[in-house]
Amino acid sequence: MDQLPRLLESLNLSARERHIDELLELNGTTARFGLTLAPDDIRELLAARHEALRHYGRVETGIGAVRELIEVFSESPYITRDHYVSALHELQEIFCYLKNETGDEIGDSRLIGLMRDCFDQECGGSLELLRDRMEEYAAAIRFEAARSGPHGGEEDEA
Repeated sequence: MDQLPRLLESLNLSARERHIDELLELNGTTARFGLTLAPDDIRELLAARHEALRHYGRVETGIGAVRELIEVFSESPYITRDHYVSALHELQEIFCYLKNETGDEIGDSRLIGLMRDCFDQECGGSLELLRDRMEEYAAAIRFEAARSGPHGGEEDEA
């Protein structure tokens, strides 16, 4: 029984190293946009992800969403080398917030696509404006879900 915490920590470290390696591989794709992540950047990004998940009470076993955020947003003309890592931190935070606020009704890829479209078009690359617009979007989703009710929009008969 005393070995269980050490075993779990060992598995956690192994998964973390695999995640770092997986995200480092993305540099081959993102470098064409002048964007790369150092191992320390990735550790920081994964720590921020862990904190955002904890803050929102979410559990994710893989890093698919982080990977997709990097892939999708690295192509944005508004993401520059100077604020790449900090932008990814904020994008992760916005993503976790939206997943909670929309009740997981929207798949990761679709949500990330919506975020990118809004970021590039409506927000002109402003993360603050993206957060505001996505909060409005989440409110609209919640309103629609409440309006539809448990019967999928059917009126209760009296």
